[in-house]
Amino acid sequence: MKKIFTREVKIGLLVAVSGLILYFGFNFLKGINLFNPTNYYQAPYSELDGLTENAPVFIRGLKVGQVSKIEYDFSQQRAFIVTLDIAKDIRLPVGTRAQLFDDGLVGGKAINLLCGEFTGQYLAVGDMLASSEEIDMVTQISNRLLPKIDYMLASGDTLINSLRAIVEGKNLQNSMQNIEHATANFEKSSDELSQLMQHDVPGIVGNVNQITGNLTVISENVSKVDFAGTATKIDQTMNELQSVTQKINSGEGSLGLLINDRQLYNNLNQTTLSADSLLSDLKNNPKRYIHFSIFGKK
Repeated sequence: MKKIFTREVKIGLLVAVSGLILYFGFNFLKGINLFNPTNYYQAPYSELDGLTENAPVFIRGLKVGQVSKIEYDFSQQRAFIVTLDIAKDIRLPVGTRAQLFDDGLVGGKAINLLCGEFTGQYLAVGDMLASSEEIDMVTQISNRLLPKIDYMLASGDTLINSLRAIVEGKNLQNSMQNIEHATANFEKSSDELSQLMQHDVPGIVGNVNQITGNLTVISENVSKVDFAGTATKIDQTMNELQSVTQKINSGEGSLGLLINDRQLYNNLNQTTLSADSLLSDLKNNPKRYIHFSIFGKK
């Protein structure tokens, strides 16, 4: 009886198994799950921007399939027909749109399925999806920055022109001349101040020191004065003056009588008037009071 598993059969089986393992492994590395059945849909695009086969397909961030095939016909406006393999348990409602977008900065292109409002109807396997292209990040940045850059450049030109007008204008030249004059005056003032500090200030400081010494001596002399005894003597003098004033006001003594006696004042005033009248009469009629004779007659 011949052996079934001969050497040639074993080698054939080993090659077959190796081929199957290589096939499944290669598809697994590409992200294709051969044990998970899929449904296919198609979407037209005018440009792919780097989309390749085996690119992932997402729904709200969840990977639900991948691009299985890319066909092209450049006679059509939308030359590329992309076939999408979607997991069989994912049913796409009518109105689903396949959007081409950037899968990160270095992730390449991918497709995002945007499901519209659910109407109770689903797409059939093989149906053509509506498609759109998301503006890439570089284009968005360019669209946002370029107007601002243009505005900044225009503003920069205006600023440069304004600066040129200021620099070439006479006002700046006059200002520079004024600054030069001010600088020269400042240097002159600085020299004068330096001479003042070298010659006059030492003398002033010496005078101030002398005055300070004199003030110190005066302060020491003042500190030796008996202010308490002086104040006591002043109080005694004030008390005595107050006592004399009270006596005068009360009419005591000659001065008090003279000041407070009205009749005495009137008599003195009358006597003064009589004396004044007598002196006037004597001046006007001296013969009434003085008789002078050479021969001794009265």
